Amino acid sequence: MSPKAWTDFILEWADSLKSKYEVVERCDGAGDMGRDVIAFEKNGQTDPWDNFQCKYYDHQLAPGDIWLELGKFCYYTFIREFTVPERYFFVAPQGAGPTLSMLFRSPNELRDGLLSNWTKKCQNGITSTKEVMLDDSLKAHIEALDFSIFSSPSPLKIIEEHSQTRWHTARFGGGLRARPFPPSPPAAIAANEANYIRALLDAYQEKLTAILTSPEQISDVTLADHFKRARLEFYSAEALKGFSRDTVPPGTFEALLDEVFNGVVDVWQSTHPDAFARVLATVRQAKSLPLTASPLYSRINSPDRGGMCHQLANERDLKWKT
Repeated sequence: MSPKAWTDFILEWADSLKSKYEVVERCDGAGDMGRDVIAFEKNGQTDPWDNFQCKYYDHQLAPGDIWLELGKFCYYTFIREFTVPERYFFVAPQGAGPTLSMLFRSPNELRDGLLSNWTKKCQNGITSTKEVMLDDSLKAHIEALDFSIFSSPSPLKIIEEHSQTRWHTARFGGGLRARPFPPSPPAAIAANEANYIRALLDAYQEKLTAILTSPEQISDVTLADHFKRARLEFYSAEALKGFSRDTVPPGTFEALLDEVFNGVVDVWQSTHPDAFARVLATVRQAKSLPLTASPLYSRINSPDRGGMCHQLANERDLKWKT
């Protein structure tokens, strides 16, 4: 990884901790004041919050690698540029070395190490606009801070937790995890099914030359069986949509849906004997599409393909009756 990719990786990891954080932001770069990725437990972006400081080195972190970052933290909390976080994580590809790990377990010694290294490591490095002298007021602030908030998570822990995110396969490959079986449609029609079901009823009406106000009025056996399959397919595609939210980057399922639309649009727009024939031809075309460009390809089944046509009808992108 490059240093930028490492920060992206940590952002993805922190963003996956949804049970803990509501807002995760990247703020590295000029003026970050020693904050690369910041995470807030509440949506208001106020306390409590945690800081993730990314250090992309070819070695385990040593005390000399972090004195300046600690100095920035102490100085900017002293002048109230930001509040003190609950936890401050140093995240590095090889983690913390034994000496630094021992200091993290001895907060007072970590503080003493910063104070003794202030002149050499921090005084001229915190900001380019001035020297930051360790005067009595700043020293008192440092001595009052809780240095137990600092730690360095194990790279193995980060990778293990990242492996459960939607970003992992896209970044590292290795295939998607197994997909659960789609749920069966509920007996009662759900509110989110209204549009595609009305579109199907309109198509059936044209086939039967009869008025259908509800699915219960479908007396034709072939159409009744088709309606059951259509609902199974819709719920299968909805399950794939939910699966995508947890396993692949945002927008992946939407891109797949666009690919299906582009693959069936010519058939959909062609002349058909009636609207029901248009449904059958369009779904048949969807089931023949390769869809190999999608990261979800290995988890797409035949019902998903038909279901995506009904999702498109639900969004009114496809209309069966012209």
